[in-house]
Amino acid sequence: MKSKITLTLLIMALFSRSNAQEVSSKAYNIMLQGLLSHSVKEVSVSEVKDKKEVIFVDARERKEFDVSHIKDAIFVGYDSLDLSAMDKIDKSKELVVYCSVGYRSEKVSEKLENMGFKNVSNLYGGIFEWKNQEQPVVTPKKEPTNEVHAYNRIWGVWLQKGKKVY
Repeated sequence: MKSKITLTLLIMALFSRSNAQEVSSKAYNIMLQGLLSHSVKEVSVSEVKDKKEVIFVDARERKEFDVSHIKDAIFVGYDSLDLSAMDKIDKSKELVVYCSVGYRSEKVSEKLENMGFKNVSNLYGGIFEWKNQEQPVVTPKKEPTNEVHAYNRIWGVWLQKGKKVY
C-alpha cells in the first residue's frame, strides 16, 4: 500500500510541474518528462521559432550536426564537448541549447550556466520536435534539407517528420 501511494505521488508530481513544456506527441511528452531532470529553463519550439536574437547551440555530435542543424547554430558537441566557441558570446545573450531530444542539451545548458551565461534554455524535445513542428534545418553549406540525424533507431521513433538519417 505504501509503495502504491509513493508511486501515485511521484506520478502526480511529474505531471503537475507548473512550468512543464509540451511537445506535439503525448507519448513523446511522457517520455521527456521522465528522461529529463528539468534542472534548467525549458522552452518550446513555438516560444523560440520566430525569435531573431536567440543564439542556438547544438549539443550533438559532429556527425549529427553535419547532416543538419538549426540555421546559424553554434556547434559544441557532447561526448567531445568543446565550449571554446562560446568564449566570444556575450554572457547576457539568450541561448537555446538543443540536441536530439533534450537530454544532452540539458547537461550542456547546466555547464553554460556554470560558465556564467545568464539566459540559457533547453529546447524541449530537441531538434526532433523542431522538425516535427516543420521548422527548417540546414546542411553545413546552409542549404535547406529535410534530413535529420535520428541518433539511432530506438531514439529515432520520436522524429515523425523529415527524413531519418543514421
